Amino acid sequence: MLSDVTTPQDLDDRFRESLAALAGAAQRRDPDQPVRDGATLTGTRALELFDAQVTSRQLDLAARWLRSFGEGYHTIGSAGHEGNAAVAAALRPTDPALLHHRSGAFYCVRAAAQVLPTGQTDADAAAADDGGGDGATRDPYAGAVRDVLRGVVASAEDPITGGRHKVFGRADLAIVPTSSTIASHLPRAVGMGLALERLRRLDGIGRRAGGVGVGRPAWPSDALVVCSFGDASINHASATAALNTAGWCDHTGLRVPVLFVCEDNGLGLSVRSPKGWAEAMLRSRPGIRYFGADGCDLVAAYEGAAEAVAWVRRHRRPAVLHLDTVRLMGHAGPDDEAAYRSTDEIAADLDRDPVLATARLLVSAGLADPAELIARYDEIGWEVRNAAEEVLAEPKLASAADVVAPLAPRRPLRVARAIADAAARASGPGAAARAAAFDGKLPELAGPLTLAQSVNAALADGMLDHPEMAVFGQDVAAKGGVYGVTRGLRDRFGVSRVFDTLLDETSVLGLGLGAGMAGMLPVPEIQHLANLHHAEDQLRGEAATTQFFSKGAFRNPLVVRVAGLAYQEGLGGHLHNDNSVAVLRDVPGLVVAVPARADDAAPMLRSCLASAAVDGSVCVFLEPIALYHTRDLYAEGDGEWLDPYQGPGGWAGAHVPIGRARVYGVGSAEDITIITFGNGVRMSLRAAAHLAAEGVGSRVVDLRWLAPLPVPDIVREASSTGRVLVVDETRRSGGVGEGVIAALVDGGYVGSARRVAAVDSFVPLGPAARQVLVSEEAITQGARTLLAR
Repeated sequence: MLSDVTTPQDLDDRFRESLAALAGAAQRRDPDQPVRDGATLTGTRALELFDAQVTSRQLDLAARWLRSFGEGYHTIGSAGHEGNAAVAAALRPTDPALLHHRSGAFYCVRAAAQVLPTGQTDADAAAADDGGGDGATRDPYAGAVRDVLRGVVASAEDPITGGRHKVFGRADLAIVPTSSTIASHLPRAVGMGLALERLRRLDGIGRRAGGVGVGRPAWPSDALVVCSFGDASINHASATAALNTAGWCDHTGLRVPVLFVCEDNGLGLSVRSPKGWAEAMLRSRPGIRYFGADGCDLVAAYEGAAEAVAWVRRHRRPAVLHLDTVRLMGHAGPDDEAAYRSTDEIAADLDRDPVLATARLLVSAGLADPAELIARYDEIGWEVRNAAEEVLAEPKLASAADVVAPLAPRRPLRVARAIADAAARASGPGAAARAAAFDGKLPELAGPLTLAQSVNAALADGMLDHPEMAVFGQDVAAKGGVYGVTRGLRDRFGVSRVFDTLLDETSVLGLGLGAGMAGMLPVPEIQHLANLHHAEDQLRGEAATTQFFSKGAFRNPLVVRVAGLAYQEGLGGHLHNDNSVAVLRDVPGLVVAVPARADDAAPMLRSCLASAAVDGSVCVFLEPIALYHTRDLYAEGDGEWLDPYQGPGGWAGAHVPIGRARVYGVGSAEDITIITFGNGVRMSLRAAAHLAAEGVGSRVVDLRWLAPLPVPDIVREASSTGRVLVVDETRRSGGVGEGVIAALVDGGYVGSARRVAAVDSFVPLGPAARQVLVSEEAITQGARTLLAR
């Protein structure tokens, strides 16, 4: 029966033969009593969980069947991990969960908890109808069956992703979909736990009359967060960061009610986890309580899970539940286990099959006889196969527009209205509170400000209008940031809203992701752009995919402040002068803002905050370090790089929509168009002044937004002169300039164009940096060359 690999047929045959060989119990146990002496799990509940385990198993078999003729697109199954049904049973259906790809039985149990009084599940009541016309379902897991199968076949009717991926997730089940990136959801789980505790202390978040609150999920105040992952994942940097952050928070007295569930089958793809490594690793984590259980024994798994859940809920502290499991049928459909496992190893895992183990438990307890369980197994199998055949006929996503629809919704009119409403509150009912927060020294009365001072004032106004907003990161609280941008905010708004984090960018962004999903408006700071690269997958794989993989049912509003770009005086090297933004511009749906001067910084930040609150946008607010404290433009002491801060009365008029450029006219503005951003704006304006002295008129276009690029503005301003010089302080390869030139070509521009860009090099220390970065002289010479054609 057993081949070199465990096929679906092997698993099915072995279950039937092993169960048929059992002898029934001499007497029946009362199903309302514990299924085993000394346990708390009742016979009735054990029978229900057996059905969930069987349903998950039959879904795995159906996925392999669908794949056999090219209709199953994701066959990483849960076979061998069905003990996680006990974890779901120990939790409340309102505890938010982030599940990895072997959590099928958990999903079935959670979905069954949503059964309606009529017997239908709210997953898909009509589709779950058995055809009898009375609206009854065959079993409480029918909704879960269709949910999972729709994901397997990439059906557009899939309730969570709409055919974009196969994940476990549903908003009404409090299951947050996760990407396939290993362990990348763990930092978010920590952030959700921390946010749950912080939000317990805030009343009415997202429910302010007339406000722009981001909204809070309907999770009870005593909810806990659960996240599951495999044993190999504990070696991933994201998992290490999450476990370390949870322990760090606990050590510092912060409450983080998170239950990590490690489902340990001893394998990561084909690589064995060293025996005992997962347990040693998990036990050693300071600040995290360890619980262990046999994940192949339903009673042991349930008792262990119940104990762990009760501890986390009572103490509001992190814990890990380490479940010893097995992996059956390999990693996924095409996996050839024979290449890395012996027949004896495969057979040993089959002997621990958790579904078979539960069946043996039920027979030995006298709760069912073998024939009854086989009949139930077959009945569920028939229902799953029938559902699989039906979902095959459902439509797939049929156009690019359909695919990207939930990626990053933009409602610019609502964003503009939100800013106008904030202004009305700040100048009306909130005027006294605003004056008190600024200690009577309103920023609009302080005279011209630098870019850094303007960002500081806009952050303070944002905190006043969004009580759910929090500013956090490395050095942002007591010190006020390395460059002083957040100075004074902690004193004004308290340590619960402005706080320092541990020095780990993955954790900083993970906290932001979780906080946003829980109902806060997080504004984390990454101290330098180079540091962002340590953690960029939290933006790419997690933040930007949330709405895409949930059809907008989940979102994580986020405004990440990043100090970056080059031209710092006194600090050199590529850490403090990183000019690489390609990874940001490559992320679908991400907003990337680069303010060059004070009078743009505040309104652009307000746009990002409003877009995050209104549309759930993920924004990166990239602040040019070298321009933070710049005061002059043309000559020392001219103060022309300073600008006054707009009070609330001017916010609506000064609004900067996402994706709109700013144009400066120098001289006649008729001869050449210079398109640039960031530090390039100041250098280009200076170069344009030199050109004006030579009789050349320039249009200097500040992109302001690197994503989405202001394409209509680019094409219009380029066409007005027919000569375009793109000044790109990022690198020539993979830089912003490539995108601008491509936009011009796509937009039908037929004039001449030239680029001035940084050399493809890291930024060196000291004066050597001038050899690879764009200079004012290079801009001037580039313009002259273009004009000479």
